Amino acid sequence: MTPDELAELAAGYAVGGLDGEERARFEALLRAGDPAARAALREYEAVLVAVADGSRETPPAGARARLLERIEREGRGAQLVDLQAERRRRGPWRAVVGGLLAAGLAAVVVGLALSSTYERRLDDLQRETATLRDELARQQAVLAIVRDPSTQSVALAGLAPSPGARGRMLWHERAGGLFVAEGLPPAPEGKAYQLWAIAGSAPPVSAGVFLVTTDGKGSVRVPPLPGVARVDVFAVTLEPAGGLPAPSGAMYLAGKS
Repeated sequence: MTPDELAELAAGYAVGGLDGEERARFEALLRAGDPAARAALREYEAVLVAVADGSRETPPAGARARLLERIEREGRGAQLVDLQAERRRRGPWRAVVGGLLAAGLAAVVVGLALSSTYERRLDDLQRETATLRDELARQQAVLAIVRDPSTQSVALAGLAPSPGARGRMLWHERAGGLFVAEGLPPAPEGKAYQLWAIAGSAPPVSAGVFLVTTDGKGSVRVPPLPGVARVDVFAVTLEPAGGLPAPSGAMYLAGKS
């Protein structure tokens, strides 16, 4: 097998274009550990990988030299007819491979890589748009609560564990509410603050779990609480992370409406 034949087989194998006898011949060389076949395949695979990654690296020197040598040889008028006959004998696939390697294989792979890149970027933009849309909806919901005359504004004062802390709850029985706090110590590992709504003699209802920043600030958006209309007392306790169905820890904030 001449170097040209080996190079064409390696190029075809790299792009998955070999089948039948040609594929079997080349795979037999690879299984036998033929160094020339393995080297040729590595070179063409490196070209494809570099182009697909958007790299501007040039093809390996060995592949480029063989390609230029073949182009020069095929350009000689005395051998042109013989080479064309040889290509017909080798079949349409090798002629196609030669043309792709000379003038289009890299462009095809680049096109596929760019298409994949644009699709990923489009997916990213769609996710960003969805996030912004959700954030806008949350802000509009909070504004609706603030502007509604029937919204309760409840101030919460700090208790013994953190007397300097304070909080405020904006509560609307149909729209839910927003709670903000400051001056709370950061929750220990495995713990979190839990907000409770208490109406009359009914058991406390969890209104959300939140953490605070290093400067003691925290907030939580409270959804409407089924069966809870006007709340008499809001309170904050320290509970296991994730919250509990009923308060069990120390109370840090409390306020009456």
